[in-house]
Amino acid sequence: MSGVQLSRVTKSFGAINVIPTMDLSCDEGEFVVIVGPSGCGKSTTLRMIAGLEAVSSGSVFIAGKDVTWAAPKERDIAMVFQSYALYPHMNVAGNMSFALRLAGRPRDEVNRRVHEAAEMLELTEYLDRRPRDLSGGQRQRVAVGRAIVRDAYCFLFDEPLSNLDAKLRSTMRTELAILHKKLNRTMIYVTHDQIEAMTMADRIVIMDKGIVQQIGSPRDVYNHPANKFVAGFIGSPSMNFLAAELTGTDSIRVQGDGFDLPLNPRLQAKTRSHTGRRVIVGMRPEHFASHGIHAAKPSEYAPVHLTVEVAEYIGSSQYLAARIGGVSVTASIEVGPDSETLQTGEYLFNTDRMYLFDPETGDTIA
Repeated sequence: MSGVQLSRVTKSFGAINVIPTMDLSCDEGEFVVIVGPSGCGKSTTLRMIAGLEAVSSGSVFIAGKDVTWAAPKERDIAMVFQSYALYPHMNVAGNMSFALRLAGRPRDEVNRRVHEAAEMLELTEYLDRRPRDLSGGQRQRVAVGRAIVRDAYCFLFDEPLSNLDAKLRSTMRTELAILHKKLNRTMIYVTHDQIEAMTMADRIVIMDKGIVQQIGSPRDVYNHPANKFVAGFIGSPSMNFLAAELTGTDSIRVQGDGFDLPLNPRLQAKTRSHTGRRVIVGMRPEHFASHGIHAAKPSEYAPVHLTVEVAEYIGSSQYLAARIGGVSVTASIEVGPDSETLQTGEYLFNTDRMYLFDPETGDTIA
């Protein structure tokens, strides 16, 4: 057994059960992102892997070794925190080499590892600078460099980009993905930002209230969400949900406030025996279209009336804050760069990309 495994791990703080039961397996060399809303238990999970929090029950394995009760320094891990936590009195080289010097590594080895990490992270020209003389992105790279010089078996990241602005977050996402390919080490990354999860992960672990809702590749969790929570959390802008009823016999449709849409053959087959059943219809914003863009493919699209309240122009598309009947929805409409502001009227929805959920359990029906 290699990589990182959590076997029936639980965590409680007094009477509060934060992690009811968790089983998680991260393969060696895999980039796994744990994502979920604040308070879902993702950082607690990471801290139990690191040994910074003791498990209440269960076992933690790293590289095939049971480290459940091992000290953090015995787990062959390196961790990057949300705060840079750099020593202000040390320069970049001093910060990056501190753990190695503390471990008594030879000076030549320390210098070699620091310079290799600095070159990888494009920090070579900043090695003599103090943290106060660096930008936010450079400080974050120093924090990452301090971790990778240790050449650990597993790297743990606890929301390391949350303090950066949007442009720096995008740049650092790319740099971390490239770094993972260069190092080929197991990396476990915690974030509340599903964009970070979708763009960097080999697999995503989606948590809510201490429970793993779904594990899969970014493509899997986007296209095949296990339940309404996952469907609403993954995707930007988030999925629209509308109450509806299955109607018809020969041809099943979903009818709700302000819409009446046919089901594609796949959904027809799954719902034929459920006429009259109440469902929640899931409609992603990016699966709406205007008549002009998709007029050549009418069979996949069905008309739906949108009452547009706000249209936001972002170049290649427009985001619409609109209503279907009395329900507020978001639509992302592909347009040309010189398009007029979109108005209230008839639009199209790709019924091949419709989702149905059980209104009681939230589980995916189809």
